[in-house]
Amino acid sequence: MGGRNKALPPEQTMWLDGTPNSMQNGMLPDGTYPQGMMSGGMYPQEIMPAGMYPQSMVTVNSKAVKEPKKRAGSIAGKLHRMVISRRLFGYFWLNLILVATTFSAWIYNAAKKAHFSFEHLKDIDFTGKSIETFGVVFTNKTESLLVQPGESLLVLIQVMCVVLGFEILSVLRVVLFDRFPIRRRLKPLREMAETAQSISNAQWNEEKLQNLTYAISHIDAESPSDHVRTNDRELTGMEQAVNDLIDRMREAARNQNRFVSDASHELRTPIAVIKGYADMLDRWGKEDKEILEEAITAIRSESDHMNTLVEQLLFLARGDAGRQKLTLQTISLTSIMKEVHEESEMIDKNHSYEFIADGGEVMCYGDSAMLKQSIRILVDNAAKYTTVGDTITLRVGINSEFRPFYSVQDNGVGMSSHDVEHIFERFYRSDTARNSKTGGTGLGLAIAKWIVNRHHGTIMVQSRPEIGTRFTIFLHAQEASYNEAVVIGA
Repeated sequence: MGGRNKALPPEQTMWLDGTPNSMQNGMLPDGTYPQGMMSGGMYPQEIMPAGMYPQSMVTVNSKAVKEPKKRAGSIAGKLHRMVISRRLFGYFWLNLILVATTFSAWIYNAAKKAHFSFEHLKDIDFTGKSIETFGVVFTNKTESLLVQPGESLLVLIQVMCVVLGFEILSVLRVVLFDRFPIRRRLKPLREMAETAQSISNAQWNEEKLQNLTYAISHIDAESPSDHVRTNDRELTGMEQAVNDLIDRMREAARNQNRFVSDASHELRTPIAVIKGYADMLDRWGKEDKEILEEAITAIRSESDHMNTLVEQLLFLARGDAGRQKLTLQTISLTSIMKEVHEESEMIDKNHSYEFIADGGEVMCYGDSAMLKQSIRILVDNAAKYTTVGDTITLRVGINSEFRPFYSVQDNGVGMSSHDVEHIFERFYRSDTARNSKTGGTGLGLAIAKWIVNRHHGTIMVQSRPEIGTRFTIFLHAQEASYNEAVVIGA
């Protein structure tokens, strides 16, 4: 690269995540007002006299609060009985399977030794009057089989007694001690139910609600710092929620007004130029060839500029309305960067372009046309602010987190940290770098950021005055990580 390429310092680095509200806006100052006052003036005494309101905003029915406690206790009892019944049911089937398996093994071994067949079995009889003489007689058409467990049956009974003892102790432990852990685990649900019930049965103080309504209705929409103030501690949560909503509405209104104003200004300039040259042609240019050629060149240039501006405005409008569709698939990010690199070398003869591919073929999940448009925007932006003859570097690779990325770096005029915070705002222009001489519309970086947002990607900007700027965009390699980024807000 050129002689001025240096490692960019971290203090001017800014990260922008893929969410639309990635750049933090300054919060409006939160002023306070004297007791009983807001920005609209003093509260009337007949509406809010001193000492008028009770200590609590709501009056709760104590009987209604006890009902959830009873219901929660009943639920804990049902769960406890369910655990006991399931334990008993499980032990019953366990014992039954154990006894059935043991007897089946005895019968199978005895039949195998006697070569007895259970085909055409006619009768099953029990014999013996004690554990030692107990047996089972199986009879088929031709012979009989006597199965006598003998002492083995006594051993089985003893084992079953031990097993039953452990099972009884286990059931007793559940009966005596498991009810309290169940109630403890249900405590958060019980408290939530009690709170919900108390709120639903609360009797709201109408005067306090009237006070809050009065404060909201007297907000000055034109004042940037006017907020709801009642000086009532119980209304603090409601005040904060309303004030946050008001701040967001004011910010949205400011952005809309600024956008309309900037768009009008950008369109007014080429229209004025076209009208001026048309008037000049009407007066002197019909027979003056030099004036005619100058006017045609200027009109063509301004109309192209205006056409670009209108197309960019339509792109952002469709994006804001959700009508800008993306065709997502696994694509080669390396191939896209190569194409933009070759196009830039062919179109721009005033700068040298360098292409660096790290890690071989880099694949990503995204829309090929949209990503190419974002790369072109960054390359055009770098060319505008780079001295003739200097180098612009295009790089593609995979970072340590296995995320594909591409970057565009220039040796241009650079930007201050204040400018970096605002460069993705629509129509933003700094005093030094982004002036009318560059011929830009002020919408290119806003479009690039919109494309990266839709790919759930991340933008890192590193810049320093008189050294240069580097834009690095991190994307997703697979559809799975792309979809996961929707949840976590990558």
